[in-house]
Amino acid sequence: MHSTALLGWFGAALSIVLPWPQVWRSVARGRTKGLSATACWQGVAMPVGWITYGLLTGELVQVVTNTVTGVAGLAVLVTVLVKQGELRTGRNLAMSAAGAAIVVSAAAASAVAGWLAGVGGARSAAFLGAVLACAAVLGAIPQPLSLLRDRRQDLAGLSPLRWWLAAAACACWCSYGLATGQLAVWSSALVGLSSALIVCWRLVADRRDRAAAAGRTVAPAVRVAHSPARVVRPAGAGGLLPVRGVASASARIVRPAPTAARPVAGPARVRSAPARPARGVARVPRAAPPATVVLARVLAPA
Repeated sequence: MHSTALLGWFGAALSIVLPWPQVWRSVARGRTKGLSATACWQGVAMPVGWITYGLLTGELVQVVTNTVTGVAGLAVLVTVLVKQGELRTGRNLAMSAAGAAIVVSAAAASAVAGWLAGVGGARSAAFLGAVLACAAVLGAIPQPLSLLRDRRQDLAGLSPLRWWLAAAACACWCSYGLATGQLAVWSSALVGLSSALIVCWRLVADRRDRAAAAGRTVAPAVRVAHSPARVVRPAGAGGLLPVRGVASASARIVRPAPTAARPVAGPARVRSAPARPARGVARVPRAAPPATVVLARVLAPA
């Protein structure tokens, strides 16, 4: 009997811890993609039903556990309704909250019957347990069903840790229900375990697909980065050498021409321009006679 109680409290501890990773992802970080509105409504209504069940049967573990999970579920539900405005329309609210309304109504009716009508807590708890078991089966379907129907949807709003903890907690509650002979506890926990395992499988598959897609995207860039490039050597350097590590696939590097003139060794040679031929008659002036001739002419007798 002591081990059975310990198993129940261990399941309660897991149930208390499991919603908070989802609260962190949805409430603190604002990620709600992939969350089912129906499942969020059930995350609030089911703790209310189990709190009532625990009060009727006198099980404190049920009351403590579901009080904490109910607060966490309420925080996630409010965030989903705020982030996704289309869920606040009258038709969508009626469709997503219908199951939660039935659970809360059954819990209220059981409480009234057990405490005020004199029916008895045991009989009211049995009726409420049957309702909660059916609600657990129906409430566990929407989230995995939405993931299986649309496998390409964004799952950024789902916390993998939350669903792995949910699988462990449901396994503990299933064992606890079998040990204590409570059909409502172990049957609803068994359905919750199946639902949690389906969600975990989809999360693992989605992560694997995203990793494969990222690998296909990076692979061409890696191949281009390792392709050989041809570099032209300067004059007299020889042939061509392949160079690795260049991003371009066929880059050719050419040495630029020198901009400064080289110095000239030795005497400079200046070429004169060819003379143009003269046109017309050239006038050649006569040379002046020598001085002796001029003096002889002056001294000569007339």
